[in-house]
Amino acid sequence: MTLMRGQNDSLDDFARRAVSVDDVEKTVYVSGSGPAVVLMPEMPGISPDVARFARWVRAAGFSLYLPSLFGVDGAYPLAEARETVVRRACVSAEFRAFAGGGTSPVVTWLRGLARLAHECGGPGVGAIGLCFTGNFALTMALEPAVIAPVVNHPSLPLDDPGGLEISEAVQARDEIIAFLAERLRTRPE
Repeated sequence: MTLMRGQNDSLDDFARRAVSVDDVEKTVYVSGSGPAVVLMPEMPGISPDVARFARWVRAAGFSLYLPSLFGVDGAYPLAEARETVVRRACVSAEFRAFAGGGTSPVVTWLRGLARLAHECGGPGVGAIGLCFTGNFALTMALEPAVIAPVVNHPSLPLDDPGGLEISEAVQARDEIIAFLAERLRTRPE
């Protein structure tokens, strides 16, 4: 699928599912086959750039689970909308952006999603967090189904930028996919 820069993405090559975990329902875009990977979008949401990355992961032989956590799915946000999304996420009890010392409640939901995604088979589930959701992937590692967490440029906690160090990766996409392949395809069940 080729999109021009600035063009919204219909996400029509993903199945749109309503997934309920502990009585909390969220939309999840699902596609592919093979071991599952939960890709948590960056702020401001599932932009066409995040969807493109999801397709790369799917093309590498994984079942992709892309939860809608904030923003307008498939859209490049306008400046006004970006401010609304950031404000909502930063003050929301679901994300705890400024309330250090605890797990964001959304992570409990994401762990449940990982348990559901593990039904695809394989030794476990991969979890990729991008920027705002970066540390969620690390926290998700506490879920036994998650065996390949990828923390990509985490920004949380906002009040402790040194809370987790990670080096810049020149070939981040290829390194992430190689890590997932090694962890999800070669680990004994």
